[in-house]
Amino acid sequence: MNVYQVRYSGHTIEFELHRKKVKHVNLNVKPDMTVIVSAGEEVPLEFITDFVKEKAQWILKQVNYFKEVQPENKTEKEYISGETFKYLGKQYRLKVKETDDSEEVKLYRGYFHLYIKDKKYTKKKEALLDEWFRAKAKIKFNESLERVYPLVEKYQIQKPDIIIRTMKARWGSCLREKKTIQLNFDLIKAPKFCIDYVVLHELIHFIHKNHDKQFYQIQTVLMPDWKSRKAILDEEVVREL
Repeated sequence: MNVYQVRYSGHTIEFELHRKKVKHVNLNVKPDMTVIVSAGEEVPLEFITDFVKEKAQWILKQVNYFKEVQPENKTEKEYISGETFKYLGKQYRLKVKETDDSEEVKLYRGYFHLYIKDKKYTKKKEALLDEWFRAKAKIKFNESLERVYPLVEKYQIQKPDIIIRTMKARWGSCLREKKTIQLNFDLIKAPKFCIDYVVLHELIHFIHKNHDKQFYQIQTVLMPDWKSRKAILDEEVVREL
């Protein structure tokens, strides 16, 4: 790994270059504002620096965004009234209430209502919210599959099962042999149309294994606005990776 710099409109953009066996030049801005570029050994450095300059405006936008949310990301949730949690593209405030009845989480009137017997029991509050989000993820991700699968059904692929996992570096993955797609648990934070984009992307991998020209041609035909959906997913949905 080497570190390089480019200049753009008065800004210096520093990026890490990782040489890997990849077909394309890949660019990623991490929540800690590190800019990472991966490319094959055969790709000239001049081409890579020109690529970074072309993406400079997007990179700076990402860096500024993560600067704004950095304090929130560094602060661990206390699961107290007033904190916010993202669900399907919207932020909802939490209201914690003590109860003698069932401990549970409900979403209504624009708030998460968390009912617990002891408000000081942080781990229990965290577990209750996590359980709620995972239950919703299972429902919403499968609803997305039902919406999107008809788009690829004509390619005679079998409707896959969905596995929900916590992933550090991707929104989803396709397990072709197991006829399964894995979706990142954090996708439950994204709008439904962004979840649909990820599901379609993974379904297309049953048709074309690699991100080749044919892959993106099919993706564009089936979902012409996929780039805007991807941009919203990458730029507006906070991924604590």
